[in-house]
Amino acid sequence: MNELKDDREWLDGRSAAPAGYLAEAREAARAQSSVLREVYAWMCGGLAVSGAIAWHAAQSGLCLKILASGWMIGLMIAEIGLVMALSFLLEKLSAFAATAMFLGYAALNGLTLSTIFLVYDLGAIARTFFVTAGMFGGMALYGATTRRDLAGWGSFLVMGLFGVVIAGFANLFFKSPMVDFLVSCAGVVVFTGLAAWDAQKVKAFAAVAAEHGLPAEETKKAGIMFALSLYLDFVNLFLHLLRFMGGKRR
Repeated sequence: MNELKDDREWLDGRSAAPAGYLAEAREAARAQSSVLREVYAWMCGGLAVSGAIAWHAAQSGLCLKILASGWMIGLMIAEIGLVMALSFLLEKLSAFAATAMFLGYAALNGLTLSTIFLVYDLGAIARTFFVTAGMFGGMALYGATTRRDLAGWGSFLVMGLFGVVIAGFANLFFKSPMVDFLVSCAGVVVFTGLAAWDAQKVKAFAAVAAEHGLPAEETKKAGIMFALSLYLDFVNLFLHLLRFMGGKRR
């Protein structure tokens, strides 16, 4: 009876929260933070793998050999295949397999990204990376802390993403500088918004995982998919910003 009375007084705001509630809240917060740290750690790990491989491929001449052999298209197709496999076969995969595929994708993407070192100055690439990190971090923080539901952004951002992809592909044939500029502007807006939207989804997932105690295997696999989404947001935002900030080699 005393415990019930304490609970009623706490709910009415007439007393401090019972110790049991505080302990549960702290434990849930720790579990949520653990999931968030793991997701962002994998995202950063993927970026580190891509960056290291891109730098090595450019410096060793491997990038030029891949371009000369015509294998670059094959690498891009392999990347698409890995992303589709992760998306559609996630439930059947183990956490280890999902992690390996994510890192494999990051490695392949590093090979394709190595071409930027042939086009842009190293200083421009470094500056753009730090600007991207600042923009991405700011929008991810906004998405994770705002009380506003960003779900309504989703349909517009997805439509914008398709528009950017289609317009960019079409401009490979038309080669219009104006279209290229507009696609870059739209890409920055879309992927900046996606960073906030995905960050909010990650936070919501972490809260659900902490509250319901999802199995570690399922939590790990879902975390890898969220890490991939954030990784793609960062890389694409970086590439679109590079078109504005990049100083091309002469």
